[in-house]
Amino acid sequence: MKLDRSGKTRKGKASYYGHEFYKKKMADGTPMDPQSNEAASKTLPLGTKAKVTNLENGSSAVVEIRDRGPYVKGRIVDVSPKTADKLGLKEDGTAPVEVKPVEVPQADGSVKPGTGAQGATAGVSPVDLKETRNGR
Repeated sequence: MKLDRSGKTRKGKASYYGHEFYKKKMADGTPMDPQSNEAASKTLPLGTKAKVTNLENGSSAVVEIRDRGPYVKGRIVDVSPKTADKLGLKEDGTAPVEVKPVEVPQADGSVKPGTGAQGATAGVSPVDLKETRNGR
């Protein structure tokens, strides 16, 4: 599958990691941490930072793509349980979302600002940004 390094906004469904995935290795080799801001995407490069917004309630969180998936048709991102709580999608298990890349690693090692770079921090606490920048 070709990676999407364009930084374009995408819409689709989000789901979250179930208990059976806790502590399993992700695509980047680190164990899945349910209290992190980690997420999975089939198309965004590992290391991408993206703002995920629940289109039903307007809640947003900044995540870091560290894994591949989800492997269910129509779903574009899997988020950690902590992020699922912030987005308000734990009750139903899925929600329609908008994924706006903030920082997209490029093949040459540079980082390209995505469509979410402008105003990416609106509605996101400084603690969330610090945790995301520190890889948590």
